[in-house]
Formats: sequence, structure tokens, C-alpha cells
Amino acid sequence: MWNSIVEFVNIYWSVLKPVIEITILWFVFFRIMIFFEGTRAGQVWKGIFILVIAFFLAQKLGLNTLDWILTKLFAISVIAIIVIFQPELRFGLARLGQPHLFGTGLKEEEVDDLIRQLSSSLFYLSQRRIGGIVAIEREDRLKGYINSGILIQARITPELIETIFTPPSPLHDGGVIIQGNTLVAASCLFPLAQNPYLSHALGTRHRAALGISEETDAVVLVVSEETGLVSLAVGGRLTQGLTREEFSQALRDQLVQTKKHAVS
Repeated sequence: MWNSIVEFVNIYWSVLKPVIEITILWFVFFRIMIFFEGTRAGQVWKGIFILVIAFFLAQKLGLNTLDWILTKLFAISVIAIIVIFQPELRFGLARLGQPHLFGTGLKEEEVDDLIRQLSSSLFYLSQRRIGGIVAIEREDRLKGYINSGILIQARITPELIETIFTPPSPLHDGGVIIQGNTLVAASCLFPLAQNPYLSHALGTRHRAALGISEETDAVVLVVSEETGLVSLAVGGRLTQGLTREEFSQALRDQLVQTKKHAVS
């Protein structure tokens, strides 16, 4: 009886084992693609995924020469990827190690109020060609960036944001960080995007917006000092030249999406 049970388990385990292995590998590759989406490394991981499939096929079909070539190629590729894509790997690992909260913690009417406050203040800055950068914390904690600036811990108002970014305010050069409906810090230092393919027309603020949006899931808002254009950065992607209506809708989409994700 016991031998029959063991034999039964072994048979089913032999069937389930490759399924579990494939599922784990697929999950790992999927998470890697999410981490590096929108970067140079994201395209490379697609190529690696194809090579992995070719490698397994070569082993299963007994294609020894191809198997040998791919084995050597993988060994070289690991070192090459670490050297060439060090910035992207750092961004991905930083996001992997981030502790998570549960969205912005705002009710829907509070989200709408936050959008009104930010729209009023940022388009005020836009009309006067005053630069500014605001990061809204979502699930990834921004504590490290908060500690790089000056703690404010104040209710968000257009007047407060306008005062912070209007020279000669001592806080105008850094970024502002928002948690929920509280402006927690100003003059914060954000990492610059390292992507060499970015347009040279992008200034330091826009590169900082892309940088922190690559390392975290923050929604980052930017006002250009040179053009007055208002932009939004999420996940390493920058949407420039938003109108007031486009800005409000894009920001609402991001914040409400976060709220729904937190509830689910």
C-alpha cells in the first residue's frame, strides 16, 4: 500500500516538476522585464529570453554543437551585461529591495483635491517660467530621498509650492516630495537618469524626474524653467507639454490606478 502511494506521488511529481520549473523561470523573467521596462536593458532581456528558449531546445533535441556554443555564450554574456548595463541593474535592484506601502492612502475626493492644488501651483509656475519638480510617493517608499532634503510636513497649498520654487527661495533648486496630501520635504536630491540615449535637450530637472521614476514607482511632475512646459514622468517615461486638462487627467489616472491596486 505504502509503495503504491510513493509510486503514485513520484509519477505525478515527475509530471509537475517541469511545469513548476517553467512557471518559476517565466515569473523571474517577467519580473525582470517589468523592472527594466523602458531602458536599454529591457530590450536585451528579450534577446536573452529567446536565447534561453534556444538553449533548452538544443538540449532536448540533442543539438550538441549549438548547446556548446550557447553555453559559452551565456558565460560571456553574464559578465558583459553586468559591465554594460550597470546603471539599469542598479535601478532594478533598487526597486526590488523597496519596501511597499499601500498606495497614496487618499480617498477619491482627496485625490481630486490634490490634483487641483498641484494643477493650480504648477501652471502658475509654468506661466512665469519658474522651474519645479514634485515627486508623489505611491507604493515605493521615498524615505531616502526625503532625508536628503529639508523636512516641511505641511498641508499642500498652491501658495506653499509656489513659494518653495520661486527664487531666491533657498529650497527652489531641489525637488518636493508628497505623501498622501502632505508636503513632507523640499530641496530633495533625486538621482539623474543614466540613459545615454536621452535627448540632450532635457535639462537636469527632467533627468532627475526620469531618474527617480526609474528607481521607484513615484509619479513625478516637472515644470521647465526654459519653456514653461509641464511634464509627467512615470516608470522612466516622460510625457511632455501637457495642457491643464491633460495634466489633471494623466495625474488622476496614475493616482486612482494606485488606489485601485491597493484595494485589490
